[in-house]
Formats: sequence, C-alpha cells, structure tokens
Amino acid sequence: MEGTFGPNSERRMLIADGLRRPEGGTCRLMGVINATPDSFHSSSRTSTVDEAVKIGLAMWDAGATWLDIGGESTRPGAEPVAVDEEISRVVPIIKALRQARPIGLISVDTRRSAVARAAVQAGADLVNDVSGLRDPAMIEVVLEAKCGVCIMHMQGTPGSMQTQPEYSDCTLEVSTQLLETARALVAAGHPKNLIALDPGVGFGKNLNHNIELLLHPEAFRGVEGFALLWGVSRKSLIGSITGKQDPKDRLAGTLGVAAVAHYEGVDLLRVHDVDEHQDLLSVLDTVA
Repeated sequence: MEGTFGPNSERRMLIADGLRRPEGGTCRLMGVINATPDSFHSSSRTSTVDEAVKIGLAMWDAGATWLDIGGESTRPGAEPVAVDEEISRVVPIIKALRQARPIGLISVDTRRSAVARAAVQAGADLVNDVSGLRDPAMIEVVLEAKCGVCIMHMQGTPGSMQTQPEYSDCTLEVSTQLLETARALVAAGHPKNLIALDPGVGFGKNLNHNIELLLHPEAFRGVEGFALLWGVSRKSLIGSITGKQDPKDRLAGTLGVAAVAHYEGVDLLRVHDVDEHQDLLSVLDTVA
C-alpha cells in the first residue's frame, strides 16, 4: 500500500480538489452510506452491496463529490462491532463502487486502522476517522498510503460520549486538539491539502457546545488553512432546536445549517440527502 497516492498522481490531485469548495462556489457534498443495521437515521442503512451501489451512483449523479461508507454505527450509545465484521461490510461496497465509477471519490468512515488499510487497498481515497487519529496505527496507515484524511474531534467513545460532556472553552479545546493532530501529521510528511478537520458536532458535546462550534468555523482553519467539514445531517442538534425528535423529520432544519455553511465558507458537508442539499446550495450559489 506504500505510496498508494503518489505526489504527482491524478488521484491525489482529485482528492485535494475534492476537499475544497470551488473558488467562488459553494460547499461540496459527501453522501452517507451506512452498511449497518443500527445507524441513527434508518433511511441511510443499506443491506446489500447492490443496494449500496445503486444509492451511491444516484448520490454522485445528484451532485455529491464524495461517498462516505461506514460499517460501524457511531451514534450515541452504539456498541462496537468486530473488526472483521466491519471490514466485511465496507470493503465489498467500496470495491463495487470503484468498479462502477472509477473516478468517483470514496471515503471510509472508520476508527480502526485495520479497516482503514483494507478500505484503501479496496479503492477508498480518504479515511474519515471519528476518533481523530487516536490510534498510532491509524496514523501509520494514512502516512503510508498518503491518502486523504478527515480528523474529527470526539470526547470519549460512542458508547459514553454523551454522558455529561464538559469543556472549559469548547471551541478552544476542540480546535487546539484538531490543529495539533493535523500539524503533527504534516510534520510527519503528510500533505496538508489532503487533510480536512471536523469539529465533531454531536460527538461528546451538548447542545450549547454544538452551537458554539458552528458559530466559530474560523477557529478550525489554522494558519495552514485546512479544509473544514461539517457533519450535522439530521442529528439531535437539529431535533433540539426544532423539536423534531424523529431524524426522518429533520431535513428542513438540516438544510438550514447547510445554508449557514454556505455563507461561512465550509468546504464539505456530510449529508444523508444529497439531492435536496444540491438544490439548496445551487440556488444560494446563484442568487445569494
């Protein structure tokens, strides 16, 4: 896997471009495909490779730049799955998507280094690590492959993260941890244009923490100008603000946050509903 994405490779240039909103344009979209039986939004779950490929192709055709394939639910209170099980869920989908759309950009949503390695070998372009590269072995995988990486902040683990999360200064603490991790990766030889940062809305934060993070996107760029990703689609944050308890009823609220992301210069939005987001962002990009 060493040097999977060479310094002058077309693939690396596609990844770097895909992590940035176009100049003068709007957010890029990352469509969510969950190969899980227990992800919080039931409509995002897929049970077969063929179903996942059909959904993925439709998302790309609707305007998604990325597809994010996950094999372990990281919703609050989720139980971990075995590494072999997670690999068996995501790798066949990644291989099938890569065959169906060779130029499409694919991300794997995992916090396990063995899963990340298998996914990159199967054709994934980016590792989306909700644990923020806590595992040194995950750092080795990313450095070896020179693939894209999204570093997300999470306080605790999925099973415990929403049990009274505490910060003295949420924005400062989250941004400092993310920027320190990203800078260490760059110092170890990873290209900074292949790194995106995600403040981790809903991952070890209460409502006030989440709102604070969304109000200060500039804190996560650093002097390096790292790419910024928001993942807020249909989350409890939306439910708390709107009173909609069922994730199925949170699309309008989610689109409201997407509009904020457009105006705040966010590069990437990880979403369940690509078509609706593309419509919204196209209108904002044209008339706003």
